[in-house]
Amino acid sequence: MTNGAVTAARVLVAADKFKGSLTAVQVAERVTAGLRRVVPGLAVETLPVADGGDGTVAAAVAAGFERREAAVTGPLGESLTAAYALRGTTAVVEMAEASGLQHLPEGVFAPLTATTYGSGELLRAALDAGARTIVFGVGGSATTDGGAGMLAALGARFLDADGKPIGPGGGALKDLVTADLSGLDARFRDVELVLASDVDNPLTGPKGAPAVFGPQKGATPEDVTALDEALAHYASVLGPEAAEAPGAGAAGGIGYGALVALRARFRPGIEVMLDILGFGIALDRATLVITGEGSLDEQTLHGKAPAGVAAAARAAGKDVVAVCGRLALTEEALSGAGITRAYPLLDLEPDPALCMAQAGPLLERVAADIARDFLPTAQLY
Repeated sequence: MTNGAVTAARVLVAADKFKGSLTAVQVAERVTAGLRRVVPGLAVETLPVADGGDGTVAAAVAAGFERREAAVTGPLGESLTAAYALRGTTAVVEMAEASGLQHLPEGVFAPLTATTYGSGELLRAALDAGARTIVFGVGGSATTDGGAGMLAALGARFLDADGKPIGPGGGALKDLVTADLSGLDARFRDVELVLASDVDNPLTGPKGAPAVFGPQKGATPEDVTALDEALAHYASVLGPEAAEAPGAGAAGGIGYGALVALRARFRPGIEVMLDILGFGIALDRATLVITGEGSLDEQTLHGKAPAGVAAAARAAGKDVVAVCGRLALTEEALSGAGITRAYPLLDLEPDPALCMAQAGPLLERVAADIARDFLPTAQLY
């Protein structure tokens, strides 16, 4: 405040997607509409965010990156078109675009044979486009192959006892005898590859990729055991030290492959994305920050987008409120994360199916409530 003047309100909407309902871009649009329903002409800046998982490329494109496409191999070996984002010599590559669960037919899983080959092809496409810094967002994968498919697409050879290539997927890694990395794309020697993930799990063990994430990809208890043993064997051939590094277990172990063979550097996904999206500059201009995602729960506090946004905003002394479909955090937990208040859609529509179906209109309603609660009219001019 200077000479009695009051700083004009400016809202920054930096929310992730509501999975199954709204993209991060749609969340920002609905929140903006709801705010302006109460305060016409309100200054609102939108910066859709992501934490490295699905939606990361879309967030980059919304921030001004160019959307590029490439023909790649899907997790089941099918042909598909995947997108990445490019701005100058910086690329954002999302492994879920090539190897994500969304590419599996409904009810179909392939925990032992799904491959990350297409993720390697997508990385190569980014290199071919001139990228020299690659943010590699990993999450939402259908795979548990330790990144072997990705490395094979980039020139590595994984051979069995007869000198023949092993099959696709993590299950086949039990047959690995020789890993020849001499043919890997040499451009990775001069590329900065940032492994961006919201998980820091090791490759194997009780907190490893098969045990923690395998079941959501259709792995039975027997499959989990087989995959854990196969990945442990794989790591014994390529290098066991990297298997314990933070992020090695991300996206079915693709993090391990990137760390051990592509000289990747691990960083929490939301920190990386906030940097490349220009969040800090937008935050400086804001008087109120609105973040959120579909479910605010314990997972949110461990590297998810809203927690990263709130932490950065709190450090800058800015008020933060959150929107969500479902709220499973206490007021104390929210406060500890730097969130003043959360507005769950389920408070307006308690039926989960209806809530998801009507997420857009409901989000506009809660945004109008935020405007009434946090934007005193004396500040709006």
